Amino acid sequence: MQLRLLTLVCVTTGVAAFAAETDPKDVTYDDYGAIEVSLTGVTGDAANGALIVGDKSKGNCVACHAVSNLADIPFHGEVGPMLDGAGDRWTEAELRGLVANAKMTFEGTVMPAFYKDDGYIRPGDAYTGKAPTAPLTSILTAQEIEDVVVFLATLKEE
Repeated sequence: MQLRLLTLVCVTTGVAAFAAETDPKDVTYDDYGAIEVSLTGVTGDAANGALIVGDKSKGNCVACHAVSNLADIPFHGEVGPMLDGAGDRWTEAELRGLVANAKMTFEGTVMPAFYKDDGYIRPGDAYTGKAPTAPLTSILTAQEIEDVVVFLATLKEE
């Protein structure tokens, strides 16, 4: 009985630890900006990722990138590369790094860091008179990053 209870506790604790989100400050990028390990330990949802890519209040990736699979969303951008074929061009680790913080791969990019919550320069009260004082949060959650990565990985060359 005690062995069963101990096994159950170990399994339950292991699952909880595996599913914990990685804090933006604790993300490990390789030399080329890729993130090898999932930020959540939970597989992303491609359908939700597609919604985030097209949602103007979330990822809004289509503001800068064209995505043929999301042709029903108006006004695709041309600033960034077309995302068709992203799943063939980049690995999931590379996609995760690009979505989390593309500046780790492309230093001068204008693409925002979607999973970063520090190191920002705020204009301050002298500019707006309304500068927030609360800590900034990342644009997307760790799970939303994983969802976008899985969606992008489905975009293959025709």
